[in-house]
Amino acid sequence: MSSRSKKVVVLLSAGLDSTVNIYEAIKHRHEVVLALTFNYGQRAAVKEIECSAKIAKHLNVPHKVIDLPWFKDFNRSSLIVESEKVPTGKDVEIDNLEKSQDTKKSVWVPNRNGIFLNIAAAFAESLNATSVIPGFNAEEAVTFPDNTKEFMDKATQSLHYSTSNHVTVGCYTIHMKKPDMVRLGQGLKIPWEMSWPCYFTGDKWCGECESCQRAKRAFASANVDVKHLFKEA
Repeated sequence: MSSRSKKVVVLLSAGLDSTVNIYEAIKHRHEVVLALTFNYGQRAAVKEIECSAKIAKHLNVPHKVIDLPWFKDFNRSSLIVESEKVPTGKDVEIDNLEKSQDTKKSVWVPNRNGIFLNIAAAFAESLNATSVIPGFNAEEAVTFPDNTKEFMDKATQSLHYSTSNHVTVGCYTIHMKKPDMVRLGQGLKIPWEMSWPCYFTGDKWCGECESCQRAKRAFASANVDVKHLFKEA
């Protein structure tokens, strides 16, 4: 992303990716005119909203929650449908591509990031912001195509036609894996206890879902001790 100062809208779920991106945006002296958190019926909605609000308040950034109850009308994702089982524990193998492709089918939410980016772009145009910043990364892009640089670039091309000020999509972590993001976050002095990388709502991060397992490995690789944030086994 350009280091030139500008107004931006950040998609904030309080996960590692989006948290690092909002901190990076501020580091680059961009004016974050709005942090958007989406409630689409996901299991972690309560904690994502709560933690995102804390992060936004901590950074003195305007925060808004967008309710999307109609996601349930076209979803069988285990992140939304309570009767579906979210892969956890030994059902998750983050270094096994074939297994990850299989578990992806369970948690996949159709066009989620596409919908989020378009809504954020509409807010961006109305607020005279020129960019939308999602939390994408190279690690999950291997199995989730809506995390890729290609997707982000195509989204920018589309928004050139659907926003009068040609809103772009940019992401600081697009080429990073999770351990690199944690190291970057350490340099930014991110209070990790405010973040929420877990697929579930609870008192602590479950440590068993795919997102938690990736976070756990990332923190360990970066030699950052956050064991107290995970639920005890």
